[in-house]
Amino acid sequence: MSKKITVKGIEIKITEREDGDYVSLTDIARQSDEDEPRFVIRNWMKNSGTLRFLWTWEKLYNPKFNSKGVQMDTFMGQATDNLRKITPEKWIKEYNAIGLVSKRGRHGGGTFAHTNIALEFCSWLSPEFKVYMIKEFERLKSEESKRLNYEWHISKITDNVDEIRALLDTIPGQLEKHKRIKDFSEEE
Repeated sequence: MSKKITVKGIEIKITEREDGDYVSLTDIARQSDEDEPRFVIRNWMKNSGTLRFLWTWEKLYNPKFNSKGVQMDTFMGQATDNLRKITPEKWIKEYNAIGLVSKRGRHGGGTFAHTNIALEFCSWLSPEFKVYMIKEFERLKSEESKRLNYEWHISKITDNVDEIRALLDTIPGQLEKHKRIKDFSEEE
């Protein structure tokens, strides 16, 4: 399921996955002065603090994280070398990472990140933007919670109605009365 929020005039796509919400870093990067959001994301990924965060996040949340026996210090040396380019696609492929998702395509494509990682990206890009992002994301989650709560109550009411109908079917003499009520409600 795809959702959108607007933060400081920028529309940001959010996709749901089994392990949480993933926020479009590409959309967030549009608020930067850079021409291409992908260059903003690549610059962020060259930052040693970013790489330490991503490495730690993957080790904590991804049981299939493939560090290939590489120690963090070795990885950091390679990753921050100006001759080596780190991209989301390369990070995902080389390390079996799940915190970033790269989608191709003009509509709905881009780099998406787990909410934790997206907020880290916002901190690097603009702490002010991060505060607005948190506020808007909390509003979205509050609305979703209310909707899910309503759906739960409606399903409980429906379950209770079905139980009452089943009970009425077992009471002698109530079957005809129950059918009349059912026929009347279906006519409306």
